[in-house]
Amino acid sequence: MSLDWHLTPRSHYDLAKELTPLRKKGILIIGSGNIVHNLRMIAWDHVNEPDYGFDWALGANEMFKNMISNNNHKDLINYSGLGKEVQLAVPTPDHYLPLLYSLALKEENENIMFFNDKTVMGSLSMTSIMIG
Repeated sequence: MSLDWHLTPRSHYDLAKELTPLRKKGILIIGSGNIVHNLRMIAWDHVNEPDYGFDWALGANEMFKNMISNNNHKDLINYSGLGKEVQLAVPTPDHYLPLLYSLALKEENENIMFFNDKTVMGSLSMTSIMIG
């Protein structure tokens, strides 16, 4: 599925809600991206360090994980107002918006599991979630 650049994050989240009938039919929904994704600030000199992250990237990643764990979808949708760490972590929405699609389809009683929770090259978080 392509992302419509003209939609707001809220509109993306609401559009994802419309996919709920597909999920109820057993269709697997996958959101692909990175929560923290700033290619302009990659630390190429740390490419061989498996867990290297700038303080702002680590902080934003933890902030996002806390909001995800607490079902705080409102702040995740309105991420642009969450401060400097998040502005650096999400300089463009293309890698972040798939998270909103996944979260919009989460049912209230479903668990979230984090995996591949690593920050690499300073400014990329490989943190992923599995719902259900």
